[in-house]
Amino acid sequence: MSNEVTGKTLYLVGTPIGNLGDMTMRGIQVLRDVDTIAAEDTRHTGKLLHHFEIKTPQISYHQHNEQQRIPELIAQLQAGKSIALVTDAGMPGISDPGYLIVAACVAAGIRVIPIPGVTAVITAVSASGLPSDRFVFEGFLPVKGEERRARLEAVAGEARTLVFYESPHRLRQTLADFGTTFGTERQIAIGRELTKLHEDFWRGEIGAAIEHYTQTEPQGEYAIVVAGAPVSHPPLSDEAIDRALIELMLDGTSRSQASRIVAEQISQSRRYVYQLALAIDLDTARSKSSKGSEPQSIAGSD
Repeated sequence: MSNEVTGKTLYLVGTPIGNLGDMTMRGIQVLRDVDTIAAEDTRHTGKLLHHFEIKTPQISYHQHNEQQRIPELIAQLQAGKSIALVTDAGMPGISDPGYLIVAACVAAGIRVIPIPGVTAVITAVSASGLPSDRFVFEGFLPVKGEERRARLEAVAGEARTLVFYESPHRLRQTLADFGTTFGTERQIAIGRELTKLHEDFWRGEIGAAIEHYTQTEPQGEYAIVVAGAPVSHPPLSDEAIDRALIELMLDGTSRSQASRIVAEQISQSRRYVYQLALAIDLDTARSKSSKGSEPQSIAGSD
């Protein structure tokens, strides 16, 4: 691949996530040579350009104006211009604006060239000490509690390592939601201010992380790596889970406690198991049991 910038091309240029020394020589050269830089925040990118003595003109491109900007940028590219797309930190399109303009370029037959740079997700995974051969990147979780918990429920049984981004003012609540959804014993690595002066990692179990950040005020931006769900047995059907719940509840265990016990035994979401427990008619189950149709335990439901 030639390093010479060509017209009718969109360049996706990675920028540092904190340390200016991580800016690549190739990225600097492309930013110097293109006709225009489309930046998420022109003031923020202006500091980067000033540091590297780059004089290329900028145009804003962010989530609030990208629908308007895309036709303008496509027209410039089709007219023979070269454009570099940058975000405030990291690679365009990774939890940042970018994929829509790339999709538009692909549809229009315009060449797209990535100029790789550092990303927080890869940086965090590489130093987490958790399995990195397979992982799922979830980015930022929804702000609203119910939506956030629903997203976590959807990945609670995921065996691959999970990666999230989080802001300091939501970190404690997110860790609490991790504990409720994933359990408190899963391993977690929390990277703070990656590549910056005050970079640090906290590693341990989710329960210990909750305690640590109860006593320590969260500061800076976080990349969180969570171990995947343990895979010790094939997933059980709802019918098998019902049988296990009924067995416990007929012995006098409350629905809530039975749900907790079964969820921990099968590494399933406690909320999901509790919803199944609420749907069980104990009178019907007790009647069937008295007629000799004993519910089966989890161990006997395979």
